[in-house]
Parts: sequence; C-alpha cells; structure tokens
Amino acid sequence: MKFKILTLFPEIFPGPLTHSISGKALSKKLFSIETFNIRKFSDKKSKTVDDSPYGGGAGMILRPDCMQNTLDHVLKKSNCKNKIIFPSPGGKQLNSKMIKEFMFFEELIIICGRYEGIDNRFLEHNKIQEVSVGDYILSCGEIASIILIDTCVRLIPEVLGNEESLKSESFHNHLLEYPQYTKPCDWSGLKVPDILLSGNHKEISDWRLQKSIEKTKKVRPDLFEKYIKRNKEGK
Repeated sequence: MKFKILTLFPEIFPGPLTHSISGKALSKKLFSIETFNIRKFSDKKSKTVDDSPYGGGAGMILRPDCMQNTLDHVLKKSNCKNKIIFPSPGGKQLNSKMIKEFMFFEELIIICGRYEGIDNRFLEHNKIQEVSVGDYILSCGEIASIILIDTCVRLIPEVLGNEESLKSESFHNHLLEYPQYTKPCDWSGLKVPDILLSGNHKEISDWRLQKSIEKTKKVRPDLFEKYIKRNKEGK
C-alpha cells in the first residue's frame, strides 16, 4: 500500500512509523511513504503558501492554487486506484469501518493541514474526503496523518504476526477489548481471574465476551447500542 503525503514539513515522516510493528512492515516494503513539500509548488518567489481569510478572522489559510499545484503533481505520478483524504476536525470521525473501506485502495493521498485550514474551494473541487481523528484540535495535520497511516498499516496482510489479534481488538464487532493479564499470577495481592488459569477455552472465550460487553456498555454506550442492533439483525 502506498501513502503519499502533501505537507509543509516532510521531515516529520515517517517518524514513529519507523518503529515496532509499522517499522518492521516498512522495512519489508509492505507499505511505502512518499512526501511532497507544498511550499515547492508555490508560484510566489517567497514560496509562501498561505494568506489571510476573506471575511476576516484569526490565522492564515492555505491557498487553493498552491494546494492544487501539489496535488496535480502527485496525481500525474499516480498509476493506481487512489483516495484523497484530508484529516480535519470538520470531517466524519475515523472508525474501523472507514479504515477497512480505505484498504480497497492501492494508494492513499493524505493532505496535511496547517494554520486555520485550507481554502474550501480546493476541497470541494477535488471531492476530498475529510476525516476527523477525534473531537479535539491538533496543531498540525501531520500527527493526524500518522494516526491514519498506522491504523491502515495494521490491516495490511502479513503485518501482524497473528491475524487473531485483529479479531479480538477493541471495536471489532462494536465491542471494546476484554481485560488482559500476564505474569506474575499474584501481583501486590491482586490475582489473575481463576477462569483464565482453568485451561477451559470455551469458558475463557465466554468470559472474555462477557467482559467486553460489560466494559462497552459502561464506557461506550454508543458502541453498545450498535452491538445490540447488529445482533438483532443477525449480522
């Protein structure tokens, strides 16, 4: 899978993606990251890429001409099925279903915002999908882009050593993951639940499901409603 990043700070990438699971996948070339410096595609001698917002207001806005010049360059180099994404607090919230849909594309083109945002004409003209990584504000789109890339990389075949890990993780089937335990069996007077030491795989599986249900109902009632609805529909 290919990730092409439009950014003002290409040196940020690949950053934390060079470590752990994603780092191993990157070294095996299971995915690639290519950055494009937006500033290089500015027509101005000063290489400025932003300007003040029409109508007044604080901050600066990334110009549509600079953004389009960069995107056109990227698209000319593309020869596969792609999707253009703009991480933004104004988009639909990122979830596991959305990530799975992104995996149908060979290439994701990710646009990193800065300052007060991007001229909306550029977004509408190119039919760019806005995606939010949460109900909070980040200082730059690069951080959100790294989150987006990492969530996709985990779903690439061969990245995770055990595919069962994906099935038991939070949000699979609209449930949060059950609590996990490891050695020592007795730590500071706190013991691992007996059921996990029983060796009865069926009872352990049932216990884990029940704990997932209890946690989801308590912490994420919105997800729990989806779980109930899914079960009623028999999916």
